[in-house]
Amino acid sequence: MPPVAVVTDSTHYLPRDIVAARGIHVVSLYVNQGGIVKESEMPGFEAFYDRLRTSEDLPTTSQPSIGDFLEVYEPLAAAGRDIVSVHISGGVSGTVESARQAAAQVGGSCRIEVVDSLSTAGGLAMVVLAAQGAAESGADVEQVAERTRRATEEMKIWFAVDTLEYFRRGGRIGRAQAWIGGALSVKPILSFSDGILEPIERVRTRRRAVERLLEHLRERRSDGATAWVVQHIQAPEHAALLVEGGREIFGSEPLLVTEVGPVLGTYAGPGMLGVGGIPPQLLA
Repeated sequence: MPPVAVVTDSTHYLPRDIVAARGIHVVSLYVNQGGIVKESEMPGFEAFYDRLRTSEDLPTTSQPSIGDFLEVYEPLAAAGRDIVSVHISGGVSGTVESARQAAAQVGGSCRIEVVDSLSTAGGLAMVVLAAQGAAESGADVEQVAERTRRATEEMKIWFAVDTLEYFRRGGRIGRAQAWIGGALSVKPILSFSDGILEPIERVRTRRRAVERLLEHLRERRSDGATAWVVQHIQAPEHAALLVEGGREIFGSEPLLVTEVGPVLGTYAGPGMLGVGGIPPQLLA
């Protein structure tokens, strides 16, 4: 067992078997769509998205409490392990601040480093894998935290949404606020800058969105970021096109291909596509 435990939240959307096999600890965010549930305990997402498409009322989401973090931190501390806790960008969620407040309450000799990933979804997933790779190598808590912070700097992710309407309704639009209005009829491509949603460009069709995302992967390949991911929301056919194109670009399989869950899906909406890359040496 590595001396350092990696804790994250549910918005990475890594496959659950990978999370379990590698011993990654998860503190879940919450979704309220006719009842409050932990996102990490939902058996699937199809029913949620079916209702999201037809309901006039947007679901609500909420961050973990300090107590939720303590339920994970305290047993790890009691077992003599230090902790690196890496989370969804503080620019879009208060989760990382809850983690910091909980860390300050953990007594004893346990050292806890809380890291803001400045991203979420596939971006957070890549940072978590970098942190876990460092932990599994036997690195101490400072070294794992340093690898994690380097990963936040080197990781890049783009995503395309069918509409900004869900972001607008949920109030999570960030710097893309200026696109509200005319942009609702096009396919916005966004990223994160300093942990805040950043507009990249607008395209007219889903086909063009896929092409631009593949162009982003080519750019990442040129930068040496040859470990890559694909994520989507209720768009497996277009995700498959991204995987096919990514294989041609990198000559390798993606780190992961997964569906983004309700906490982020509430704001991104069905049809979202995302791709990203990171230098593979950060994952070793």
